[in-house]
Amino acid sequence: MPRHKVTDPRLLKLAGELASGRSAEFIAHILENVEKLAKNNTGIADLKQIDTTLQEMREANQIFARYRHRRKVAVFGSARISPDSEEYQVAKRFGSCIARKKFMVITGGGDGIMGAAQEGAGAENSFGLNINLPFEQRANPTIDGDPKLISFKYFFTRKLSFVKETHAFVLLPGGFGTLDEGFECLTLMQTGKTAIVPLVLLDKPNGYYWEAWRRFLNNDLFASHMISESDFSLFRITHKIDEAVEEIVRFYRVFHSYRWVGRKMVIRIQNPLSASSLQHLNEQFAFILFEGCIEQTNALPEEREDTTLLSLPRVILTPHKNNFGALRQLIDAINDSETTTNT
Repeated sequence: MPRHKVTDPRLLKLAGELASGRSAEFIAHILENVEKLAKNNTGIADLKQIDTTLQEMREANQIFARYRHRRKVAVFGSARISPDSEEYQVAKRFGSCIARKKFMVITGGGDGIMGAAQEGAGAENSFGLNINLPFEQRANPTIDGDPKLISFKYFFTRKLSFVKETHAFVLLPGGFGTLDEGFECLTLMQTGKTAIVPLVLLDKPNGYYWEAWRRFLNNDLFASHMISESDFSLFRITHKIDEAVEEIVRFYRVFHSYRWVGRKMVIRIQNPLSASSLQHLNEQFAFILFEGCIEQTNALPEEREDTTLLSLPRVILTPHKNNFGALRQLIDAINDSETTTNT
C-alpha cells in the first residue's frame, strides 16, 4: 500500500479517471509526488533523470507483462568470451536445456556468454536488457531487432528489471560486471530486499573460476565473520549443465513463490504438505521462528488482490528476518517434502 492516503480531490479525480481500485490509490500517490517535484523547484537535470527512469521502468514493464506466465532465468557472464571457448559452449548448451524446461532466458543482450545463452535458447525464448555504453555492449545477433530487446540508459533501472523479472540467476565466468551482478543478487537476497531464488555459478568442466571465488569467501569474508555459514546456502557452484538445470527446476517442484504480510512469511506451494512433513519442518526449523510455529492454511484475507494465486495452499511462519540463508534451506526442505493431492 502507499505510505499514506492522498486527500487532494484534484489528484483523486484524475487518478480515478486513469485507473480503479488499489491501482488508482498508487496512481494518485505518483501524481502527488510529481506535484511535489514541481513545488520543490527540482532542477532540470534531476527532472530529466526522473523522467528517463520512469520511462525505462514503464517500457520494460509493458514488454515483460505479456510473458508473466513464464518463469525466466537471467544469465550473466563475460561479453569477451569467444565462440570457440569452452565457456561459450557451456552457456549455449545451458540456454538450450533450460528453454526445453519451458523457462525463458534474460541476458544483457550482448555478445560472449550472453549471446551464447540466447543462441541456445532461441530468440522466441529470450529477452535482452541492453545498456547503452560507449564500447563493448552491442546486441547479439539472436536478440538484435527482437521486440524483447530493451535498451537502458541507467544501470540501476536495468538491474531492477533483472531482479524483478527473474526466477533464477546463472553466472558463468566474467569480469567486473558479472561479479557486480552476482554480489548484488546475493546482497539483496541476504538482506531480504528481493525474493530468494536459485543462484547457480556455472563453470566449464575442470574450471576453477568459481572455486577461486569461493575460497575468497571462505578465507576472507567468512573467516573474518563478515558473512554467515548459512549465506553459503544462497548459491551453488557446479561444472555440470544438467546440475544447473536441475537446481532451478527442483526449486519450483513444490514451492511456488512467497510474500510478506506484516511479519508473516506466506509461502505459496503447488500442493499441500503431508502432516508428517509439516511436523518435520517445525522440528527442523524451530530456530528461525520469531514466534508461533509453521502452519499450513489457505490464502490470508490480505492476499485477496492476488486473484490468480488464491487457490494455492500456503505455508505460513513468522521468522526472524536476519537469516535468509536459513529461509533458503527451508524452501529446499519444502521441495523435499511429501505432498498430498490438492482437491
